[in-house]
Order: sequence, then structure tokens, then C-alpha cells
Amino acid sequence: MKAARTEQEFQNILRRLGLALDASQIGVWEHDTQTDEVIWDLQMHRLYGTEGMAGCVNADIWTNSVHPDDRERALADFDAALQGRETYHSQYRIVLPNGEIRNLRSRAHCFEESGKIIFIGVEWDVTSDVKLNNELQRQTAIAEARAVALEASTRRIEYAADHDYLTGLPNRRLFDRYLGELSRDDSVEKLAVLHVGLDRFKQVNDTAGHAGGDEVLKDATTRLRAILPESTFVARISGDEFAVLFTNYARLDDLKTIANRVVLQLRQTVRHLDEVILIGASVGIACASRDNMSDLLPEADIALHRAKRLGRGRVEVFSAQLKAEIADERRIARQFERGLQKGEFVPFYQAQVDAGTRQIVGLECLARWRHPKRGLLLPGEFLPIAGNLGKMGELDAAILKAALNDRKSWMRQGVRVPRIAVNVSGARLADPPLIDELLQLDIEPDTLSFELLETIFLDDSEDGILANVAALKAMGIDVEIDDFGSGHASIIGLIRVKPRRLKIDRRLVMPVTTSREQKRLIRSIVDIAKALNIEVVAEGVETLEHAKILARLGCHILQGYAIAYPASGDDMLARLKESQVSGLVPPP
Repeated sequence: MKAARTEQEFQNILRRLGLALDASQIGVWEHDTQTDEVIWDLQMHRLYGTEGMAGCVNADIWTNSVHPDDRERALADFDAALQGRETYHSQYRIVLPNGEIRNLRSRAHCFEESGKIIFIGVEWDVTSDVKLNNELQRQTAIAEARAVALEASTRRIEYAADHDYLTGLPNRRLFDRYLGELSRDDSVEKLAVLHVGLDRFKQVNDTAGHAGGDEVLKDATTRLRAILPESTFVARISGDEFAVLFTNYARLDDLKTIANRVVLQLRQTVRHLDEVILIGASVGIACASRDNMSDLLPEADIALHRAKRLGRGRVEVFSAQLKAEIADERRIARQFERGLQKGEFVPFYQAQVDAGTRQIVGLECLARWRHPKRGLLLPGEFLPIAGNLGKMGELDAAILKAALNDRKSWMRQGVRVPRIAVNVSGARLADPPLIDELLQLDIEPDTLSFELLETIFLDDSEDGILANVAALKAMGIDVEIDDFGSGHASIIGLIRVKPRRLKIDRRLVMPVTTSREQKRLIRSIVDIAKALNIEVVAEGVETLEHAKILARLGCHILQGYAIAYPASGDDMLARLKESQVSGLVPPP
């Protein structure tokens, strides 16, 4: 058997144990639950800041030192261990005499001795651990909050990337993705797209500003959502265009009914500030089965393009024939662009004569297209294309420059050239750089006249148009009103613009040989013009009888096939030379 430990060995063990406790700063305590006396070693007193007290203390010292917020829980932990004769463990804060707060952890074993319940335990300072743990929890909470914020931000970014900021509708990006998903979905047998385009939206932005345009778009979105079935997918795919997706629709007629309802619903007024804005819409429809869904939107766009071309506010359905027609139109449009670049558009001239003397007093310049394959084309075949392309201004400028070059060439050959009237579109007349461009052409005063070619609502002419008209007059360029009497120009308009001449519409001139009412109407127009000191040109003079009647009615100038047919520059030069010798216009 191993020999019993000596007293010295026990002393050495106790000494080492004391050193270990002292080094670990662990305090040892003993609590007699019967007498409620507590024995603290020196380290315990150090922990509680009570070094001046004796080793034995009353339990109240501990109770009063525990932080008030932790006291109830700490006492409950001790009472539970006492009641169950179990190991005691707890953690709490204490308040030192100097007010400092520390965190302690306490553990003790319970045992019975001589009928007494005694706890012997240890305590140590865990303030650093608590602070570290709290900081870890704080950083974890911050990281979690950042992760939540990042996730929310990501969702917002994804939503913004897929939706229109103004209307909240899906945008073109999401529309394309959704259309692709549907085309791969085996349950989708049929797809259809309604391509909705607002009519004259640019004019809304020009007149009511972008704020007014935004109101129109938001109002259109509300109306669309109100009338479309909930199962449809609606997106804003461009500035003034929307697309509506239908899956497994029943009949094409049902789509047409919905489309017509859309047109009717969007043909409404929108109030913005003090303005009332009238809007409308056109709709193109395209349908496809599972085998051909990728071209739905381009096909619906073709149908929409046709709806707008045919007058707006209507519904058109895509077909192979329509696709071929649009392709042909686009081909001609490309040819038109090349024709402008290559100088294929040339002026023809129709003589205008004095109603009394029959001497040539003017030439109306008419555009012709010398097409490399189709020959000479009349304006009816290319002016609509120019209008659709927004190229009327360029066409006007090209014809004007060619006419001025012809005039200079004729003058060099000793020919007296009468005033040349050149058609000008409303867009060209409203163009701010127009006057500067004309000044660079060095136009001789009183040799040129501008005919207002397009339908310009003179009663509401913009200040820019009226300013350009005044500048033209200052340059010695006359202004004439074309097609007077067709309903586009009024007396108020004449007073505002103050043209040099007005040209009576041929539809009023043609019946003058058979209708007394037309004669009285022509005479009234002449009387109004004379009162305003405006010369009157009668176009559409088809016979000599027309010429005689119109002269008697007071028209100053005559123009028409009975006077002369439109002629090329070379032919007109020959006619001018001949008339210069005879003093009269040669027969047509």
C-alpha cells in the first residue's frame, strides 16, 4: 500500500492550490444556509472590493452587491439549487463600492454536514468574456441587418431593372424574358400580343410638357388595367407603347373585341393642371402557335404601324400580306433616302400667267422623282413616304436648291425668269434654322415665293411660324396660301399671316363653268382677297372657258393644264425663251 501523505505534503498541496487559485483570480466561498454566514477567501474580497472586511461575512453583503437588475434572477438560481440539493451555477453583475460594474460567474456544490446544508463554491470575473460576447452579438446583429438590407436592396434593384419607374408596369426586358418562358412552356398552345401605341404622343409632350406626358402615360396605364383580364401580362415597352400578352386565348374575334375596347377606353381626355389633353390609341394584333412565337412582338409592331398609317384610332391584325406590304414600303423608304442623297429629286415647273395679258408671271416648282428603275414618279407616290420618314423638310430644301440653280443657269443665258413659287411644308416653315439656311443661299429679293404646302391651321399658328413668315417677307420672299377654300385657312388666318397671294383650290375652280353658286363663291373669295390686298391665283384651269370665266370674276393669275403642263427644267427654259420673243406663253 501507498504510504499515507505526510503533513508536509498536505501543506505543499495546499500551498500549490492557493497559488493556483491566486494566479487564476478565482475566489472561494462557503455558505452555511442555516446561519446564513458566508466565508470568503481573500480573492473573493478582491472581486467584491471588500478587502478590509474579515473572512466571514453576512449573506447580505453578497445580496446587496448584486446588480439590482440581476438580483432576483441570482437569488432564484440559488434558491433552486438549495431546494433541489443541486449544483449551483449562475452569472450576474455586481456593483463595486466605487460604482464599477463587473460580471461574475459562480458555481458551487451542495452537501450536508452535521445536519446543515452547506454550499462550497468558486467565483471568477468574466467581464472580458461578456464584453467580447456582447461585441460578437452586436457585430452579428449588424451583419444580419446588413444582409437583410442587401437582400432588400437587391430585390429593389431587380424590380427596378424589370419595371417601368413611371407606371410600375413590367418593362421591355421583363416582357421579353416572360415571352421566352411562355414559348418554352408546354402548357401554352397559343400566344397573342396586343401592341398598343398612343396616338400623337409627341404632340402631347410638345404642348403640355413632359409632366403632361407622364400624366397621360399613368392615366393610360390605369385604363388598361381596368379593362384587361387579370390573366393578361401588360408591359410598357417604350415611351408611348404598351404590349399585352394573352395565353391560350379562345378566338381571334375575342382579341379584336378587347383591342377595340382598348381603343375606345383610351380615346379620352386627361386633365393636367389647367389643360385638357385629348389622347387616343391604335392597336396591332399578332397571334402565334407553339411553333412560331419568337416574332410575335415584331409582327404586332407591323400591325400597329399599319393602324397608324390608316388614320390612327383603329385595330389591325398582322398577316403575311401585311408583312409583305410593310417590307415593300420600307424598301421604298430606303430608296427615298438614297434618292435624296444622290439628287434624284428634281424640280418641274408649271407656268402661271396673268389673267388679262396671258404673259408668264410665275412658275410653280413641283417635285418629281427620277427613280433609277421606275422612271419619273409624281408627288403622290413619294410625298406620303417623305411625311412618314419626317423628310419633308429635306425634300423641300433639295427642290429649292435645284430651282435656284436652274434660275441662275437661265439668267446666265439671258432669259428673264419670273417669280418661282416653291412648296414648303409646315414642318419646314416652323423649323428655327430655316432663315439662317436661306440667308446662306443668297436669294435675290422678289424672285421667290413660298407656298404653304401642308395643312397649316393658320388660326392657331405658333409664334415660331409667324416669326419665320415675317423674316421671309423681310428677305423679299413672298408667302402664298395654297388650296384656299378647302377648309384649312380662314379669314382670321389670312389677316395673321398676311400672304402676298392665295391660290383657290382646284375643287372650287373646276365646277365654275356649270355652277352659278361656284361663280358666286369664287367672286366672294376674290372680293375678300382684294379687301386684304392679296392677289388671287386660280389653279385647275382645265379649259379656255375656265380661263375666261375666272378672268371675268377677278382672278389675277391662272394656272392649269389649259395654260401649261408641268415641264422639266430644260423644257421650261425653251418655253421661257419662246415666250420672251412672243410675249405670250406658248400653248401647252
